Amino acid sequence: MTENKKIKIDIMFKKLVIVLLCAMPLSVFAQYKFGTINTQEVFALMPEKATAEKTLQDLAKKYEDEFVKMREEFNKKYKEFMAQDSLPENIKARRMQEVQELQQRIQNFQEVAQGDIEKQQQQLFAPIEKKLTDAIKSVGTEQKFTYIFDLASPMPVILYHGAPSEDVTPLVKAKLGLK
Repeated sequence: MTENKKIKIDIMFKKLVIVLLCAMPLSVFAQYKFGTINTQEVFALMPEKATAEKTLQDLAKKYEDEFVKMREEFNKKYKEFMAQDSLPENIKARRMQEVQELQQRIQNFQEVAQGDIEKQQQQLFAPIEKKLTDAIKSVGTEQKFTYIFDLASPMPVILYHGAPSEDVTPLVKAKLGLK
């Protein structure tokens, strides 16, 4: 699905929700308990996030160090190739091929490194996100919320944020033992 179609569907969905909510009598809302949370705020406070980020930084540093070594080797080979004009053509061709192969290895290395870092990021953050989701569900069940909206996400429609809405961010923080 193209991005434009997604945007159009999002807009149509939001309009439908607004129409449905406006059509409901206010007494219908009295039986529901709404809550809001800023998941980005809570996620940022989770100690597991800092640990995961440190692990990713260490991995990125290792890849960067290896990349620097490969780049230095490439620069050395390239300078050697450029400095030797008096060599026979077949030796020049072989050295040019070595430089090109090294350049290709560097490009492949960058692609593999980027893919590995992205994979590691997904693996490291998935359990943290699940823990947050489980805490939100637990708070929602314990406190008998009908809906909890994420204020950090652009997708949910929030028509009014005030007295009828209760911010459950402190409750989720408490559930996770965060301050």
